[in-house]
Amino acid sequence: MAEPGIYTRFRSAGLFAAVLAVGLPNCGAQAPARAQGASVADTSALAATARTFLSTLNDRQRADALFPFDHPERTRWVYVPERRTGIPLQAMDAGQRAAAFEFLGTGLSERGTGLARGVIELEGILRDLEGGSPWGLQRDPELYHLSLFTGPGGPYPWGWSFEGHHLSVNVTDLGPHGQIVAPLFMGAAPARVPSGPRQGTRLLAAEEDLAFELLHMLDPAQTARATIAAQTFGEILTRSVPVVGPMAFAGLPAADMTAAQQRQLRRLLELYAGRMADSAASRQLQRIEQAGFERLHFAWAGAHQPREPHYYRIHGPTVLVEYDNTQDNANHIHTVWRDLENDFGGDLLRRHYARQPHRE
Repeated sequence: MAEPGIYTRFRSAGLFAAVLAVGLPNCGAQAPARAQGASVADTSALAATARTFLSTLNDRQRADALFPFDHPERTRWVYVPERRTGIPLQAMDAGQRAAAFEFLGTGLSERGTGLARGVIELEGILRDLEGGSPWGLQRDPELYHLSLFTGPGGPYPWGWSFEGHHLSVNVTDLGPHGQIVAPLFMGAAPARVPSGPRQGTRLLAAEEDLAFELLHMLDPAQTARATIAAQTFGEILTRSVPVVGPMAFAGLPAADMTAAQQRQLRRLLELYAGRMADSAASRQLQRIEQAGFERLHFAWAGAHQPREPHYYRIHGPTVLVEYDNTQDNANHIHTVWRDLENDFGGDLLRRHYARQPHRE
């Protein structure tokens, strides 16, 4: 990966002032409560939290944290251990970290923020379990990076990401159109902590348990339709591509489920949407309903019992949720929410540019 400094960056105090005044909406310096709606006031509140975080940074830290909106890093996301751009937690003092997690809470719900903290905690547990092995030496709960992306043509659009091993939160703020929180990746390794003070901890237990409950609610004919492969694929199929390409629907459609099975599918879908801030989750679920809940497909691969490799996905016209638990003897979970129309802003961003003139 390229060194962080090779692209044009916001490095001078004058440019930083311009970012505060123009690149993000002018909305005051006080940290707001969590945003809950899609109004201009709510999106301004999100920007206020960003400005509050930026105000805690020195010039060098701001240079590391800020990028132009069209920077290639905005749509590059990965969930494996590797070098990243942005400002890492290890470069922040206690106050800056608190402001960074307050900022994270504008894109994630309380549960989502708790999961993000849990992913970071698991990184330290994984380091202890793997010891001095080559993999263990790469585990570092301090290497989670925050990046902000600001545009030159007005307050919107802007965006940010918070990313490290097994965590990638990508947010695009489109003002009155609200924010898109996608792609949103969370993983857990170990999925079940095998030893130590946190023995037995399962960070993503609900994501596994609710899915098995749904699978076991199906009758034999439905189970046969839902099962798309006897073995898993070893990973989520979409990996970390910026845009998900066309994918055929497979598995059991919600239209062919009973009312009780559909309710369970909703519970599972809402569990994933509930990682986002309330306003973003509500819009996602509304779009799924408008596109037709009955068009969602539930697909399964691998074992039909826990602690053996298994995979599932929920796929509809607007959404793709993937879950895989294959690696490390089925003790290593990857999950992702993809907005098939609006990852990184997508169609909404294109419409915004078409309607709003922007300076070069």
